[in-house]
Amino acid sequence: MLTQTELKQNVADAAVEYILPLLRPDVVLGVGTGSTVDLFIDALAPYKNRLRGAVSSSERSTARLEAQGIQVFDLNQVQGMPVYVDGADEIDHGLNMIKGGGGALTREKIVASVADQFLCIVDESKLVQCLGGFPLPVEVIPMAREAVARRLARLGGKPVLRAGFVTDNACQILDVAGLAIARPTELESVINGIPGVVSCGLFAHAGADVVLISTQDGVRRLDKNSS
Repeated sequence: MLTQTELKQNVADAAVEYILPLLRPDVVLGVGTGSTVDLFIDALAPYKNRLRGAVSSSERSTARLEAQGIQVFDLNQVQGMPVYVDGADEIDHGLNMIKGGGGALTREKIVASVADQFLCIVDESKLVQCLGGFPLPVEVIPMAREAVARRLARLGGKPVLRAGFVTDNACQILDVAGLAIARPTELESVINGIPGVVSCGLFAHAGADVVLISTQDGVRRLDKNSS
Protein backbone atom coordinates (compact mmCIF):
# COMPACT_ATOMS: atom_id res chain seq x y z
CA MET A 1 0.00 0.00 0.00
CA LEU A 2 1.49 3.32 -1.10
CA THR A 3 1.54 6.14 1.42
CA GLN A 4 0.08 9.53 0.53
CA THR A 5 3.59 10.92 0.18
CA GLU A 6 4.47 8.14 -2.27
CA LEU A 7 1.29 8.83 -4.24
CA LYS A 8 2.20 12.51 -4.41
CA GLN A 9 5.73 11.67 -5.53
CA ASN A 10 4.42 9.45 -8.31
CA VAL A 11 2.15 12.14 -9.70
CA ALA A 12 4.87 14.78 -9.39
CA ASP A 13 7.17 12.57 -11.46
CA ALA A 14 4.37 11.96 -13.98
CA ALA A 15 3.85 15.72 -14.31
CA VAL A 16 7.51 16.23 -15.18
CA GLU A 17 7.23 13.52 -17.85
CA TYR A 18 4.11 15.28 -19.18
CA ILE A 19 5.80 18.66 -19.56
CA LEU A 20 9.19 17.47 -20.89
CA PRO A 21 8.09 17.75 -24.56
CA LEU A 22 7.12 21.39 -23.89
CA LEU A 23 10.49 22.46 -22.54
CA ARG A 24 12.66 24.81 -24.60
CA PRO A 25 15.26 27.41 -23.67
CA ASP A 26 12.68 30.21 -24.04
CA VAL A 27 9.88 28.50 -22.09
CA VAL A 28 8.62 29.78 -18.75
CA LEU A 29 6.43 27.44 -16.71
CA GLY A 30 3.67 28.41 -14.30
CA VAL A 31 4.14 26.73 -10.94
CA GLY A 32 1.54 26.55 -8.17
CA THR A 33 1.75 25.91 -4.46
CA GLY A 34 1.41 22.99 -2.06
CA SER A 35 2.98 19.76 -0.90
CA THR A 36 2.54 17.97 -4.24
CA VAL A 37 3.93 20.98 -6.10
CA ASP A 38 6.94 20.98 -3.77
CA LEU A 39 7.71 17.46 -4.99
CA PHE A 40 7.13 18.55 -8.61
CA ILE A 41 9.64 21.37 -8.23
CA ASP A 42 12.22 18.95 -6.87
CA ALA A 43 11.54 16.50 -9.72
CA LEU A 44 11.85 19.34 -12.26
CA ALA A 45 15.25 20.44 -10.97
CA PRO A 46 17.35 18.01 -13.09
CA TYR A 47 15.84 19.60 -16.22
CA LYS A 48 16.29 23.23 -15.19
CA ASN A 49 18.73 23.91 -18.03
CA ARG A 50 16.05 22.96 -20.56
CA LEU A 51 13.79 25.89 -19.69
CA ARG A 52 14.11 29.62 -19.13
CA GLY A 53 12.47 29.60 -15.71
CA ALA A 54 9.15 29.77 -13.92
CA VAL A 55 6.48 32.09 -12.62
CA SER A 56 5.45 31.18 -9.08
CA SER A 57 2.11 31.60 -7.34
CA SER A 58 3.55 32.04 -3.85
CA GLU A 59 6.56 33.07 -1.82
CA ARG A 60 6.82 29.46 -0.66
CA SER A 61 7.18 28.09 -4.20
CA THR A 62 9.48 30.94 -5.20
CA ALA A 63 11.87 30.00 -2.41
CA ARG A 64 11.83 26.33 -3.39
CA LEU A 65 12.35 27.05 -7.09
CA GLU A 66 15.26 29.36 -6.38
CA ALA A 67 16.78 26.80 -4.01
CA GLN A 68 16.76 24.35 -6.94
CA GLY A 69 18.48 26.88 -9.20
CA ILE A 70 15.38 27.65 -11.29
CA GLN A 71 15.02 31.32 -12.16
CA VAL A 72 11.72 32.89 -11.05
CA PHE A 73 10.16 35.66 -13.10
CA ASP A 74 7.57 38.23 -12.13
CA LEU A 75 4.38 37.57 -14.10
CA ASN A 76 4.61 41.08 -15.55
CA GLN A 77 7.79 40.01 -17.35
CA VAL A 78 6.09 37.10 -19.11
CA GLN A 79 3.91 37.18 -22.22
CA GLY A 80 2.61 33.65 -21.84
CA MET A 81 3.41 30.11 -20.77
CA PRO A 82 2.51 26.70 -22.21
CA VAL A 83 1.39 25.12 -18.94
CA TYR A 84 0.58 25.90 -15.32
CA VAL A 85 1.12 23.01 -12.90
CA ASP A 86 -0.68 22.96 -9.58
CA GLY A 87 -2.53 20.72 -7.16
CA ALA A 88 -6.05 20.96 -5.76
CA ASP A 89 -7.80 20.39 -2.46
CA GLU A 90 -10.75 18.86 -4.33
CA ILE A 91 -11.49 18.19 -7.99
CA ASP A 92 -14.66 16.80 -9.52
CA HIS A 93 -15.17 14.79 -12.69
CA GLY A 94 -15.89 18.00 -14.62
CA LEU A 95 -12.38 19.16 -13.60
CA ASN A 96 -13.77 21.97 -11.44
CA MET A 97 -11.60 22.51 -8.38
CA ILE A 98 -11.45 23.88 -4.88
CA LYS A 99 -8.04 25.39 -4.18
CA GLY A 100 -6.56 27.60 -1.51
CA GLY A 101 -5.80 25.28 1.36
CA GLY A 102 -2.34 26.83 1.37
CA GLY A 103 -3.76 30.33 1.04
CA ALA A 104 -2.33 31.15 -2.41
CA LEU A 105 -5.62 30.96 -4.33
CA THR A 106 -5.62 34.46 -5.80
CA ARG A 107 -2.10 34.31 -7.18
CA GLU A 108 -2.76 30.77 -8.38
CA LYS A 109 -5.80 31.95 -10.30
CA ILE A 110 -3.88 34.87 -11.81
CA VAL A 111 -0.88 32.82 -12.94
CA ALA A 112 -3.12 30.05 -14.30
CA SER A 113 -5.01 32.59 -16.40
CA VAL A 114 -1.89 33.35 -18.42
CA ALA A 115 -1.09 29.71 -19.25
CA ASP A 116 -2.29 27.85 -22.33
CA GLN A 117 -3.10 24.82 -20.21
CA PHE A 118 -3.79 24.01 -16.55
CA LEU A 119 -2.28 20.68 -15.48
CA CYS A 120 -3.67 19.59 -12.11
CA ILE A 121 -1.75 16.99 -10.11
CA VAL A 122 -3.48 15.19 -7.22
CA ASP A 123 -3.65 11.94 -5.35
CA GLU A 124 -6.85 9.92 -5.56
CA SER A 125 -8.23 11.25 -2.26
CA LYS A 126 -8.85 14.63 -3.92
CA LEU A 127 -11.26 13.34 -6.61
CA VAL A 128 -14.87 13.84 -5.48
CA GLN A 129 -18.38 13.57 -6.89
CA CYS A 130 -19.45 16.97 -5.53
CA LEU A 131 -17.26 19.83 -4.38
CA GLY A 132 -17.65 21.24 -0.88
CA GLY A 133 -16.43 18.58 1.51
CA PHE A 134 -13.26 20.66 1.77
CA PRO A 135 -14.10 24.12 3.16
CA LEU A 136 -14.03 26.73 0.41
CA PRO A 137 -11.31 29.35 0.97
CA VAL A 138 -12.32 32.95 0.25
CA GLU A 139 -9.66 35.66 0.33
CA VAL A 140 -10.99 38.93 1.70
CA ILE A 141 -9.80 42.47 2.31
CA PRO A 142 -9.55 42.70 6.12
CA MET A 143 -11.98 45.61 6.57
CA ALA A 144 -14.66 43.62 4.72
CA ARG A 145 -14.22 40.36 6.61
CA GLU A 146 -17.41 40.44 8.69
CA ALA A 147 -19.55 41.87 5.91
CA VAL A 148 -18.39 39.14 3.54
CA ALA A 149 -18.89 36.47 6.22
CA ARG A 150 -22.54 37.52 6.62
CA ARG A 151 -23.10 37.24 2.88
CA LEU A 152 -21.46 33.81 2.77
CA ALA A 153 -23.66 32.64 5.63
CA ARG A 154 -26.73 33.68 3.65
CA LEU A 155 -25.50 31.41 0.87
CA GLY A 156 -25.65 28.50 3.31
CA GLY A 157 -22.03 28.37 4.32
CA LYS A 158 -20.34 28.49 7.70
CA PRO A 159 -17.42 30.90 7.31
CA VAL A 160 -14.54 30.74 9.79
CA LEU A 161 -11.58 33.09 9.83
CA ARG A 162 -8.29 31.27 9.23
CA ALA A 163 -6.65 32.29 12.48
CA GLY A 164 -3.15 33.71 12.48
CA PHE A 165 -2.87 33.62 8.69
CA VAL A 166 -2.16 36.46 6.27
CA THR A 167 -1.93 35.88 2.53
CA ASP A 168 0.97 37.01 0.35
CA ASN A 169 -1.40 39.85 -0.65
CA ALA A 170 -1.75 40.99 3.01
CA CYS A 171 -5.35 39.78 3.11
CA GLN A 172 -7.27 37.24 5.20
CA ILE A 173 -8.95 33.91 4.44
CA LEU A 174 -12.46 32.82 5.35
CA ASP A 175 -12.83 29.03 5.13
CA VAL A 176 -16.45 28.25 4.30
CA ALA A 177 -17.76 24.84 5.36
CA GLY A 178 -21.17 23.34 4.72
CA LEU A 179 -21.47 24.03 1.01
CA ALA A 180 -22.56 21.26 -1.38
CA ILE A 181 -21.49 22.90 -4.62
CA ALA A 182 -23.73 21.53 -7.36
CA ARG A 183 -23.19 24.53 -9.68
CA PRO A 184 -19.58 25.60 -9.15
CA THR A 185 -19.40 28.10 -12.02
CA GLU A 186 -22.48 29.94 -10.77
CA LEU A 187 -21.28 30.00 -7.17
CA GLU A 188 -17.83 31.23 -8.18
CA SER A 189 -19.43 34.22 -9.92
CA VAL A 190 -21.70 34.98 -6.97
CA ILE A 191 -18.91 34.91 -4.38
CA ASN A 192 -16.44 36.84 -6.50
CA GLY A 193 -19.12 39.52 -6.90
CA ILE A 194 -19.36 40.20 -3.16
CA PRO A 195 -17.65 43.53 -2.34
CA GLY A 196 -14.50 42.89 -0.35
CA VAL A 197 -13.80 39.46 -1.85
CA VAL A 198 -10.43 39.34 -3.56
CA SER A 199 -11.02 35.85 -4.96
CA CYS A 200 -12.64 32.58 -3.98
CA GLY A 201 -11.05 29.16 -4.21
CA LEU A 202 -13.47 27.83 -6.80
CA PHE A 203 -11.71 27.20 -10.11
CA ALA A 204 -14.71 26.50 -12.33
CA HIS A 205 -14.86 29.28 -14.93
CA ALA A 206 -11.31 28.21 -15.71
CA GLY A 207 -10.86 24.71 -14.32
CA ALA A 208 -8.20 22.16 -15.10
CA ASP A 209 -7.58 21.11 -18.69
CA VAL A 210 -5.81 17.89 -17.71
CA VAL A 211 -5.61 16.14 -14.36
CA LEU A 212 -3.11 13.47 -13.38
CA ILE A 213 -4.46 11.37 -10.51
CA SER A 214 -2.12 9.18 -8.50
CA THR A 215 -3.75 5.92 -7.42
CA GLN A 216 -2.63 2.65 -5.86
CA ASP A 217 -2.67 1.22 -9.39
CA GLY A 218 -0.68 3.99 -11.06
CA VAL A 219 -1.28 7.48 -12.42
CA ARG A 220 -4.56 8.05 -14.27
CA ARG A 221 -5.18 10.91 -16.69
CA LEU A 222 -8.44 12.77 -17.21
CA ASP A 223 -8.87 15.39 -19.92
CA LYS A 224 -11.40 18.19 -19.87
CA ASN A 225 -13.05 17.11 -23.09
CA SER A 226 -13.33 13.46 -22.04
CA SER A 227 -14.14 13.81 -18.35
